[in-house]
Amino acid sequence: MPVFTSIPVVVHALRLAALGLVAMSLCSVALAQDKGKAGIYSCVDSKGRRITSDRPIVDCLDREQRELNNSGVVKRVLPPSYTADERARLDAQKKLEDAERSRVAEEKRRDRALLIRYPNQAVHDKERAEALAQIDDVIGAVKKRGEELVKQRRDIDLELEFYQNDVTKAPSWLKRKIEDNAEQIQIQTRFLNDQGKEKQRVNARFDEELAKLKTLWGTR
Repeated sequence: MPVFTSIPVVVHALRLAALGLVAMSLCSVALAQDKGKAGIYSCVDSKGRRITSDRPIVDCLDREQRELNNSGVVKRVLPPSYTADERARLDAQKKLEDAERSRVAEEKRRDRALLIRYPNQAVHDKERAEALAQIDDVIGAVKKRGEELVKQRRDIDLELEFYQNDVTKAPSWLKRKIEDNAEQIQIQTRFLNDQGKEKQRVNARFDEELAKLKTLWGTR
């Protein structure tokens, strides 16, 4: 005889089946989310190939790798993995590169300052002339003092004639005058030579600046 199942039992069975489908759907979503959380790794290897993987890429351990989410958005950037020696070499290289960048930046800063100070050659020539004029004023004063010392020496020589121009026979006060005069003349001579070298340094500096400025003026 046919077996008839009561309606409540059928309804209960349908509810269980529906709950099972919902549970399976939730599990599928959870698995998809977990897969998305795992991330996708991407990099360009040493041969220029674009590589993607669901885990860090061995062929790209020497370079940056990007971890993307399931929407393709970058979650993070993984730095290269190196040995201690490799890292030391890279750090040294980075320091050299940083130093070079600093040098270039400082050179550009000096160039800008130079252009502000000397907008044209007339201003530069004027400052050169003023700097040299100051040195010439000092040289003039030194030469004047040198002439005074020469005259002083002539007066000393006149006094020394009384002692037959023999310093050993001169009194101590006259000997001190002779020594002081000779020392002062030596000092003045050295100072005069130093001022001559200073003029050379000033001219060399302005010549170097002018060569640089001509390049900078031409690029404005």
